[in-house]
Order: sequence, then C-alpha cells, then structure tokens
Amino acid sequence: MTQSPPASSEPAASVVPPVVLDAANLSFAQLPLAPSTLANLQQLGYLQMTPIQAASLPLALAGHDLIAQAKTGSGKTAAFALSLLAKLNPRRFAVQALVLCPTRELADQVTQEIRRLARGEDNIKVLTLCGGSTMRPQISSLEHGAHVVVGTPGRIMDHLQRESLDLSALDTLVLDEADRMLDMGFFDDIVFVAKACPKARQTLLFSATYPEGIGKLSQQFLRQPQRITLPEQHEAGKIRQRFYEVDSAQRLSAVGLLLKHYRPVSTLAFCNTRQQCRDLLQLLRAEGFVALALHGELEQRERDQVLIQFANRSCSVLVATDVAARGLDIDQLEAVINVDVTPDTEIHVHRIGRTGRVDQAGWAFSLVSGNQMARVDNIEKALGHEIEWHLLSELQASPGQRQPPLMPPMVTLLILGGRKEKIRPGDVLGALTGEAGFSKEQVGKINVTDTSTYVAVARGIAREALRKLSAGSIKGKKVKVHLLQDGAG
Repeated sequence: MTQSPPASSEPAASVVPPVVLDAANLSFAQLPLAPSTLANLQQLGYLQMTPIQAASLPLALAGHDLIAQAKTGSGKTAAFALSLLAKLNPRRFAVQALVLCPTRELADQVTQEIRRLARGEDNIKVLTLCGGSTMRPQISSLEHGAHVVVGTPGRIMDHLQRESLDLSALDTLVLDEADRMLDMGFFDDIVFVAKACPKARQTLLFSATYPEGIGKLSQQFLRQPQRITLPEQHEAGKIRQRFYEVDSAQRLSAVGLLLKHYRPVSTLAFCNTRQQCRDLLQLLRAEGFVALALHGELEQRERDQVLIQFANRSCSVLVATDVAARGLDIDQLEAVINVDVTPDTEIHVHRIGRTGRVDQAGWAFSLVSGNQMARVDNIEKALGHEIEWHLLSELQASPGQRQPPLMPPMVTLLILGGRKEKIRPGDVLGALTGEAGFSKEQVGKINVTDTSTYVAVARGIAREALRKLSAGSIKGKKVKVHLLQDGAG
C-alpha cells in the first residue's frame, strides 16, 4: 500500500487514527464495526478481508478520503459499502450516501451487495436511479425517502436538476469504477453531482486504472486523500498464457482455430476497435459458434440481454472492446483471447485477470503481429518472466479430427413480465420444477428486471420448457415466453 501526498490544499476533515491490522489475521472482527454488522458478515460467509478491503477499510472507517486502485472482483464493493453503512443513521430518513456507477448493471450489482451487507440493521432503504428507466417511479420512490442512492451520473444529474433528489444530508460520496465513467464521457456530469454534495463529506474513489482524469477529479473534490495501490497479480499457474504470432490476414480466423482446439465453454475475446468486433462476430457465427458482441453502439436493453446470456452460459463467445467490457465480472470464464495485443500493459493484465478466478484455472491467448513485438516485450517485463510462444500450425487439426464448435450448455428463455408484475426468481423456479416437472439441475441463472425475466435452462430441454411455461402460469397468471435465439440476442 502506498500513500500519496495531499492532492488538495483544503484542510483535512477531523479524523481518528486508522486501525492497524494484524497482517496474519485479516478478519473483519479487527475493524470498529457494529456487532450486528459483524454477525451479518459471518452469516454471509465473509470471514477474511480481501487485500483491497484490508488496505482501505481502516482508512475509510477513520474518515479519510480515498483513491483506491482495485479491479472488479477484488471485493471493493464491500470495502466502500461497509464504510458508508457504518456512518448511516437509520432513524434519519434522508440520503446520507451516494454511489455513482458507470452502468446500470453495475449499479444493480452494487445495490444488491449494499442491501446484503445492511441486513444487520433495520430498514435501511437503498434506491437505484439509472437511465433506461422512466423518471416517474423513481421520483415517487424518492418522495418516500431513502438512506443510500446508487446511480449513473447522467440520471443523478437529471434528478438534481429537477430537484427530486436532495443531497443536503449527504455524508459519503463514492465514485465506483471512476476510470470507466471517464472513458464514457461522464467527467462533466460527475463534476456537476460532486458540486451538489455538501463540502463536509467523505469521498471514496475506486478505479481499476489511473488515467489523467482521476488526478483532475481528486484535486477538485477529494480532501487530502490517502492513495491505495495494490499491484494486480495473478496466482502462478492459474492463468496459462500462450502467445501466437500471426499476420493481419490470419488474425480473425486464428480465433476460431483457438476455440476449436481448446474448446472452452465460455470465452471473452477482446478487440481494439468496434469494427474488429463486428468482423469477428460475423466470422464466428459463420463458423457455427454461438457468439455475441458488446460494444458502445448497443442500447441498454440489448446490452443487458447480451450480458445475461453470456453470464448464464447461453453464449460461448463474447466479443468486446475494453471500454464496453469494463466492470464485467463473469463466473467460470475459461478463456480470454486478446485478438490484438493492447499497447497498455496494465490493460493486458486486467484483461487476462478475468479468467482463473478463485479456485479455477483459465487460458489467456494473445495474437501478435510483427509490429506489436515491442508491446509483448513490455508485458514480459511486467510479468517478470519469459512468455510462452506457440505456433498456429499446432492448432490445425487434420480433416478427420475436426469437431464442430462446442455448443453452450444453456439456452435463455425470455418471460414478458418482471418486478413490476411482482415476479421473483423463486416463482419461475417453482413453475419449472413443479407443474412443468423439470429438475433444479436443469435450471440455471434467473435474472428478473423491471419488465422482463430471463431464465437459463439446459439446452436439451429448451423447447419443452418453452412449451410448458407458455401453457402453464406463473403466480397464477399466463405469461408470454420467447426463446432467445442463439447468438442473435
């Protein structure tokens, strides 16, 4: 952990000294948290702090402003959530904490995590305010009051301009994935929101990388922030990297060769441009792969559908740009393919770190043209060891050995009806395992949005599940059900 000199000449807030942790025992019990919070953490299975939690929580709980460099999946949400919850007064029904997120899906994830962590306290109300949803229900919810608001910068700014959101009681402002918000052009929106917050507040800024805009934000809105940088390291042997030299004409077809040779169930393929995304998607679909693309031109509904299908294992390959995939945290990702080597070593490390999570191993493949060798040299220096080169010819199977692309194990059914119709995951699971007669093992992830419900079912029962759900009912009502076509969104 490194701490920077003050980034502002403003006086620091009055703070108590941070807790000094026992490095051999990073349990939450060392922190000055309420007994009810500690009991809830134990129930949730949060026994040991992650490195970002151990580095940031003592400082945040002591009242310091923070700039913390941490990737998705590192436990950063709990790091800022526990801090803001520790300061909340449940009896004061006013917005006391605001979390800004780059996208609606991240805001939804953060909201769910804060609610889980707040279960030890009575009646903590957490509200999500994001674009893509109508304003009127949000304004109505705000009129009923909330303790914590999680939202996207543009929509929060809209509510402030309408005076439907009052931040006069705010104690904590969190900027989550600040670098991605800057990538998406939210700098002015963030400035507008920060200026609407009381000056005597705590600001916690979390970012996977540290672009120039982060320095500008910290100088304007953070008071003598403590800077935390945890170098991103991958456990030796968990991510198996292989580099392949290709010429430009081979690059996209080489992705298909890798997928057919290694046969990963779930792969994230990074492209450097949107056009490359489109070209690769077209090629993979032509070769029979179930593939989807994620880039900045998608509408929010399309983006939601793509992410849901990839996360529930209904799609084998997600083709994405760095900006579009930032904040994406997928369980059981078997492989990452760098279709082009990124010029930024930090981004390369961040890309491949999406596989090989927890107790799983993963593959990371990089396709390198002759003019990109200097980039590979920089990656080699950052890794501290020689990289492993392989030949594309190793992937060329003889005609008799050729196998069709591996099909994803699940298929997604779309039910027209969601939270507004009071549909819950348990209702859908009950409909499939009860009257329809399927086993729990044949049903995968269930995602309920305001107006739609997505359920993953085993590929072999998809048509039958569609027929039975369409013929049956959920919560006593008939529902319309569609099969999301493979790779078509």
